[in-house]
Amino acid sequence: MKMFYLVPLLFLSACSTAPKLALRPQQPPPATDNSAVRYPEVIRAYHVGRYADPNDDLVMHEQHVVYRIEENTRWDLHPGNVLFPEVPAPRNAAFSPEPVNDAVLAEVNAQRLATIQIMMEARTLSSALGQFQAALQQARTNLQETAVLRATVIEMKKRLDALQTAQEQPPAPPISTANEPADPLSP
Repeated sequence: MKMFYLVPLLFLSACSTAPKLALRPQQPPPATDNSAVRYPEVIRAYHVGRYADPNDDLVMHEQHVVYRIEENTRWDLHPGNVLFPEVPAPRNAAFSPEPVNDAVLAEVNAQRLATIQIMMEARTLSSALGQFQAALQQARTNLQETAVLRATVIEMKKRLDALQTAQEQPPAPPISTANEPADPLSP
């Protein structure tokens, strides 16, 4: 009889299967605003020009950008407190806009107008400078041509004076090539 009890136990153990574990992917948690929990990193970009490496004179660095973490992330230890409701946590100045009031806006607009006027005057001055340089170049050319004309006039006066003095002098007696006396009646 003892065997009879074991047979059903064998059947029960053979029919039992381990349940399969069903894994279903979970939806990612909704994006939360961590600004109330942690302050973000402050990263600054520095533009570095071409330079020789101070450690090795044979190495030159080309122009590039260097990123530096100015401030690491850190916990915001001043979240909204129940004792002091609606007290904003101090924010990093790099992430908050500058306060704007009417005086600042008026000054910015005045600076914009002044900049526009200065740009217009600069264009006028540059065009006047261009005209002045063209006139200066023309004056240099005229001065060179005047110097050439003066030299030519002085040379022509010298030739004219030489011709006038040659006309005023009596003609030189002809030189004879023979050994004859110049005047046969002279003693």
